[in-house]
Amino acid sequence: MEPSRLSENLYDKLVNEEDARVCKAIDERACKEVPGNFFTLILSYFFSKLGDALANPKIVLPWILEVLQAPVYLLGFLVPIRESGSLLPQLFIASFIRRQPVRKWVWVGGSVLQAVCMMAMAAVVWTLDGALAGWAIIGLLVVFALARGLCSVAAKDVLGKTIPKSRRGQVNGWSASAAGLITVALALGLIVSNRELSVWGCTILLLSAGGVWLLAAVIYARVIEFSGETSGGGNAFTEAVGRLSLLRDDKPFRRFVITRSLLLCSALTAPYYVVLAQQEVGRSGALLGFFLLASGLASLLSAPFWGRFADASSRGVMIVAAWLTAALGVFVFALHSVKPDWLGYSMVLPVLYFFLTIAHQGVRVGRKTYVVDLAEGNRRTDYVAVSNTVIGVVLLLLGMSGWIASALGVSWAILMLSAAGAAGALLARTLPDA
Repeated sequence: MEPSRLSENLYDKLVNEEDARVCKAIDERACKEVPGNFFTLILSYFFSKLGDALANPKIVLPWILEVLQAPVYLLGFLVPIRESGSLLPQLFIASFIRRQPVRKWVWVGGSVLQAVCMMAMAAVVWTLDGALAGWAIIGLLVVFALARGLCSVAAKDVLGKTIPKSRRGQVNGWSASAAGLITVALALGLIVSNRELSVWGCTILLLSAGGVWLLAAVIYARVIEFSGETSGGGNAFTEAVGRLSLLRDDKPFRRFVITRSLLLCSALTAPYYVVLAQQEVGRSGALLGFFLLASGLASLLSAPFWGRFADASSRGVMIVAAWLTAALGVFVFALHSVKPDWLGYSMVLPVLYFFLTIAHQGVRVGRKTYVVDLAEGNRRTDYVAVSNTVIGVVLLLLGMSGWIASALGVSWAILMLSAAGAAGALLARTLPDA
């Protein structure tokens, strides 16, 4: 059977509808290519998500910095650079990308650049150590995040041009599920092998991440995209800055942005759990596997619960998730201060990380749902643009938490970020229920 015919048959079965090509908001030529593009996008997204798992900034990169004996203060920059480094540039480049009639090559270029960054990090791990290695990885992470921003903008536009509205969620869903299964398999493999994961193992992980991003780029290049609309779409940064007055004039929105800034603690705390485990347990591959497994299972199991909870009260989700984050941090600090030997058991911190990831999923679902429910129409767009701009800047400022870890110890950084989470929970109680 011809590949095109096979993809059409699989597509018809997968979407499970009599008329599987219900094309909405895409032109007739693109409609004919939907089955092939559907599987091409799923496969390319699968490899990019697998690359994300192999170079996770909350688990893998902190592990690598600790192996290289890089300064502890660099830990605080990993998540902020990864998140804000891909968020803020989008505000400047989105209008340029949307002036391109064919945008898939922007995604391909961004994916290749991410692959190059991963391979360069592998070279750093193999040849350097200490502060020089740490700063080299931070520098490469900046470039990686910028490349990720290119992919993020282009991906949304290409998906909108090639896949009908009623199928777009399935593209992301199937690719995320497949990548999640492979990540769990990787975690189980590390647990079973139980070998020390030092320089050699970290090099292999990063090279593998670079390899899968290259595969993603090669596959994405096969997407059949026709030239599209190039007009419209102003500079998002200019638009966001022009609407910063919302922070002054709109009290509920201002309070939400402050709350969201405080709730960043759920993401920023994560690397410190990993490094604390290395310091107390060691560098066995099984320990890294437990963290990867905890992260994957927590996301898989908690998302449906938080989603239903958010439909009832997104404000309530933020409050509960923030208190959970704060309670976990205080517990870890107390345990490290009073019974540090308990943290030497290999499963203790991964189990606590499991609950931290559940809390982080709650924060994400809650704040995304809340900002959508808080306003309607153009005001909603303004809220998202302004809050993303502010949060991108706040993330970079909060990267200084690494200095606390360097000066006082990792457990103190966890405690301070947890205090921010508690403050966020209290402030969230004053938000209007949207």
